[in-house]
Amino acid sequence: MLNQNSEKIKVFALGGVGEIGKNMYVVEVDENIFVVDAGLMFPDDEMLGIDLVIPDITYLVENHERVKGIFLTHGHEDHIGGLPYVLKRLHVPVYGTKLTLALVELKLKEAGILQSSDLRLIDENSKIRMGNTNVTFFRTNHSIPDSVGICFHTTQGAIVHTGDFKFDQTPVDGKQAEIGKIAAVGEKGVLCLLSDSTNAERPGTTGSELLVGQQISDVFNRAEGRIIVASFASNVHRIQQVFDAAHGNNRKIAIVGRSMVNVVSIAIRLGYLNIDEENIIDINDISHYPDHKVAILTTGSQGEPMAALSRMAQGAHRQVTIKPADTVIIAASPIPGNEKSVAKTVDLLFRTGAEVVYGERKVHVSGHASQEELKLMINLIKPKFFLPIHGEFRMQKAHSDLAHACGVQKNNTFIIEKGEVVEFVNRQARKIGKVPSGQVLIDGLGVGDVGNIVLRDRKLLSQDGILIVVVTINKQKNAILSGPEIISRGFVYVRESEALLKEANRNVDAVLRRCMAENINEWSVLKSSVRDSLSSFLYDKTKRRPMIMPIIMEA
Repeated sequence: MLNQNSEKIKVFALGGVGEIGKNMYVVEVDENIFVVDAGLMFPDDEMLGIDLVIPDITYLVENHERVKGIFLTHGHEDHIGGLPYVLKRLHVPVYGTKLTLALVELKLKEAGILQSSDLRLIDENSKIRMGNTNVTFFRTNHSIPDSVGICFHTTQGAIVHTGDFKFDQTPVDGKQAEIGKIAAVGEKGVLCLLSDSTNAERPGTTGSELLVGQQISDVFNRAEGRIIVASFASNVHRIQQVFDAAHGNNRKIAIVGRSMVNVVSIAIRLGYLNIDEENIIDINDISHYPDHKVAILTTGSQGEPMAALSRMAQGAHRQVTIKPADTVIIAASPIPGNEKSVAKTVDLLFRTGAEVVYGERKVHVSGHASQEELKLMINLIKPKFFLPIHGEFRMQKAHSDLAHACGVQKNNTFIIEKGEVVEFVNRQARKIGKVPSGQVLIDGLGVGDVGNIVLRDRKLLSQDGILIVVVTINKQKNAILSGPEIISRGFVYVRESEALLKEANRNVDAVLRRCMAENINEWSVLKSSVRDSLSSFLYDKTKRRPMIMPIIMEA
């Protein structure tokens, strides 16, 4: 048995700090490694062509034999979306609640690795012993059912991870956060708290889901035509409220979007949605009902270009064309970074003549705690050390300030970057360096094969296009046999720039002849000479810098 305070504990994040998304946190207790969540992030505007972004798990792969499991706080993409990629390299047990594991199973089945995965069911009352560490859980409120916080009990005190949470006094499913259990953990002594910082800049408390249900019902009561509701597919509580409102107004619901169909079917099967399935109709059958008897539940609340609502707004959806008499409810707030795409979709919806209910109308509340709830969590847990997580730096800083206000000493708060390690020895903490961290880019079937250089090239191509120079030479005779031929894509419109391209042709021809006259025939030198001369010439003429790709062939 270990002596009191003899363990060496390390805590760090591989994702989810300094950013919104790809949450992954690591707690090391001596030789045992515990991982909390394995999420993904959607690419920003600079990541051209990238589909998804996941954390760099190099450290976990290098220490594979020490990893005891991945513990999931809830079933949102930014917490479970990376699992299909992580589990291909890391064969460890995954612990999650019933709905969370059902959503994970769907992902792993699509990835073809469900049979080889080790999924283990837990609930808020589970207790797991791993080495000298007990792992326990407590129920929280969030915008998806079955969300939990996690406690790793060590001889120095508990390491507590809140997961995403808020304190909802009137939750849709009637299951409130286990405040008594959280307080009991705090009374036993908490070494370090890792807490959700998403709304740390927002004063007051986050609104209850009950208010949203009333607002959605009000819209359903007033609407005379069809109602189209866009929501996160994973927001099961919101989906229940939409079905309740539809039932109260004798409307049938058609579901659009693969992710929405999948989540609804899983939630019904597991009992998380209380729905009369006779009220669900096929999207192809909506024309068989009067408009005032139809509601459509769809994805696309974030303005995603290929999601159903965006295609409806553009008039490009195969089954649904929005009419002026329709009412569109966007029952979600934009994720940071998605504001522009959401605004564009809303604008297009208004152009159709439909009534659009969004933003200022309370048809959505956040699933994350605001300042007063964050303070309550800190006061219940009473941690000695505090790590604000799950948020951009400004959110972490605001959360850190709240912790100071609640009595956590300033020196005991660590705002960490990805990979920064905080070590705890004998109930003292310090930063001790970094582990490998960063982001892995997913592009089609490629995982990590696109890096900064490729992204830089894509950015250059998107800004000024490409110019390909093709020429055939005879090295022995130092003569040009054919070309140079210049092919332009995304640089200038060829038909209107013939004079420029002819002059560019002459420039290349002159450079090559000069090189040959000086007996320079190394491929690399010839190419760099062409590239440098042509780049300078084109910038002088156009003030643009297209990517120049010389192709020199020998005959």
